[in-house]
Amino acid sequence: MSRQLASKWLKTAALMKYPVAAVHIPQTMAFNSRNLLNMLNRYGMVYIKPVVGGGGYGVIRVSASGATYRYTHMMITRSFTSYNQMYRSLIRVKARRKYLIQQGVHLATIHGRPVDYRVKVVKTERGWVFRSLVGRLARPGLCVTNLSKGGTMLSGRRALGMSLPHISGRHKRREMRSLTLSCTQIMERQFPGVGQLGFDYGLDHSGKIWILEVNTRPQ
Repeated sequence: MSRQLASKWLKTAALMKYPVAAVHIPQTMAFNSRNLLNMLNRYGMVYIKPVVGGGGYGVIRVSASGATYRYTHMMITRSFTSYNQMYRSLIRVKARRKYLIQQGVHLATIHGRPVDYRVKVVKTERGWVFRSLVGRLARPGLCVTNLSKGGTMLSGRRALGMSLPHISGRHKRREMRSLTLSCTQIMERQFPGVGQLGFDYGLDHSGKIWILEVNTRPQ
């Protein structure tokens, strides 16, 4: 069970079975050269992530614009004039583990820095209860928001107000909580015995909520 719960692939597949969650999940595919090229042609930007791992470790942003291909690993961006050149370099820098490819979501930002949200729930004798809903602001120059990578924690209210001032923050917090409850029921059904969950949500510039990741040992 612990190995299952560590796998981003299995948790994503579990949620994808249910329309209430599936509409919020970026397209996700196994990492290989053909899938990466197809995803870049379709979305222009993707993230590749280790199937098992956390804290933003190993996450790489890959993009394509015309005949130029780029990837950003930590604070270093490399550019290439062909896909094959880029892919060979990418293979050398990525961690030696299984990866998946996730459709890139252009997150709402604060002063150009992407922000996402962590909603944490725990199971008690009274059932599932909310522990927190916070924003996480990426360190300048990084595409990951994890606090372990220098991200800054903000209240959910403040993060929403600063990144999407034209949208009702109260409504979005309510929507995130509702989605969390629905997804928690799915996760408990698929993985009996789970006792805590951390949902990482990203909001794009239109305010749509995307499920970026589900953590079973949230910090």
